[in-house]
Amino acid sequence: MTPVLELKEITKQFPGVLANDHIDLKLEKGEILALLGENGAGKSTLMNILYGLYQPDGGTIFINGQQINVHSSIDAIKAGIGMVHQHFMLIPVFTVTDNVMLGEESLILGDILDRKTAAARIMEISKQFNLNVDPNAMVGDLPVGVQQRVEIIKLLYRDANILIFDEPTAVLTPQEADELFKIMRSLTDKGKSIIFITHKLREVLEYSDRIMVIRRGRVIGETTPDKADQEKLAEMMVGRAVNLNQEKSKAKKGEVVLQVQDLIVADSTKKITVHGISFTLHSGEILGIAGVQGNGQTELEEAVTGMREFESGEIQISGKSIRKIKPREFVEAGGAHVPEDRQRDGLILSFPVEDNLMLCTYYKPPFSKNGILDRREIRKNAENLISAFDVRTPSPLTDVGTLSGGNQQKVIVARELSRDNRLIVASQPTRGLDVGSIEYIHGQLLKKRDEGCGILLISSELDEIMELSDRILVMYKGEAIVTVDTEAVSKSEIGLYMAGISQQSVSGSETVAEKSSTGE
Repeated sequence: MTPVLELKEITKQFPGVLANDHIDLKLEKGEILALLGENGAGKSTLMNILYGLYQPDGGTIFINGQQINVHSSIDAIKAGIGMVHQHFMLIPVFTVTDNVMLGEESLILGDILDRKTAAARIMEISKQFNLNVDPNAMVGDLPVGVQQRVEIIKLLYRDANILIFDEPTAVLTPQEADELFKIMRSLTDKGKSIIFITHKLREVLEYSDRIMVIRRGRVIGETTPDKADQEKLAEMMVGRAVNLNQEKSKAKKGEVVLQVQDLIVADSTKKITVHGISFTLHSGEILGIAGVQGNGQTELEEAVTGMREFESGEIQISGKSIRKIKPREFVEAGGAHVPEDRQRDGLILSFPVEDNLMLCTYYKPPFSKNGILDRREIRKNAENLISAFDVRTPSPLTDVGTLSGGNQQKVIVARELSRDNRLIVASQPTRGLDVGSIEYIHGQLLKKRDEGCGILLISSELDEIMELSDRILVMYKGEAIVTVDTEAVSKSEIGLYMAGISQQSVSGSETVAEKSSTGE
């Protein structure tokens, strides 16, 4: 049978990097193909070529046996290829119908948008694929999981038969992720074909039909879920055995390093997004902040690290009350910060890697003496950290903005965790990283904790929160709805809290489940 999609000998070269090295790929009708690989392995480059965002240096693309040329995303859409990006391409102040129609507008009476016909088609698609989306809803009012369904409807509205999902569960609760994969399976049951990129090995084994692994621009191998496990996939990706479960000793809590009391924070539009939150963080422990992205975690992170003034409440760092602390003062107080937005807040993209690796302390020895930068020490520091954190860069002098997102993240983590810290605020510290890098960074965070650091871990990755945290605080709509010891709660319970289910409701459902299992 002719594959619905075939890539042959796809090659793409960037300065100093061979991103795709004669890659072959086949996708069958009704199949879910998982694409795995380390950061910089070439997965996203390959999909961007397929979607017309990059042009290959060599190779050919076939749809249903016919060779096609994809010079732009318009060409890809015409060929029946659609892509759901990790960061949604939606306009919050538009309705679902307006978002879906954008670029495919149908008109009546010459210049009036035919929203009625578009809404009817959206309803038809929604029912056919069990998407359950209201065409008249305002996108900005929808939960993240429903926004992702709108992205899927956009593709189906344009008659896409080949759907690419890039890290599709990165911002979803476990329940939303399970619902998404049900939708993906309903799509393939109706003849659609799917490629999805993910770092979550459990998802690959549970939901894919076939798995293809890329390492350093080349296809390492293919397998199926029934012939693989997480350890085998991790080893294929990284080229060595990977410890997927970090051993964690019991926390030895010390003095309070961070005290937050009745904190109220507004976003850039002056809307209150953190509503009177309170918590305490001790040295020698990791407090995980769980929640679907957009529930006030960003503003909390920025208030604690001095990047945003708060409306009221109190923050104390090592017993010292702060009000208008600046990022440098946060660093001087023994703080380290891995920001949520690495490109906006963590790096200077036009600076070389070696300069980004000493940004926070460039004015101090050994990097600066009498106001003059010591380039020898800067290079030495960079070479040590590049090696220790496996930063994939052609040179310490390479502009950090040219690196892959995952390697940019490694630069930030290397810089922040290599200092002598008392408090670490780490927001999405492993976002976009491969299993080998995650293993290393998780190990470094636990090492810092055991050395007496207090760590505030903010992550939308629930597996990460459960694995590393000693206690978990769940945020929903800017409030702390529950704080629990990690050992006393299940992953599914935390997922329910993240969806806004109250502690009483979760406890009640747990009791019902217990009775059901015992036959009472």
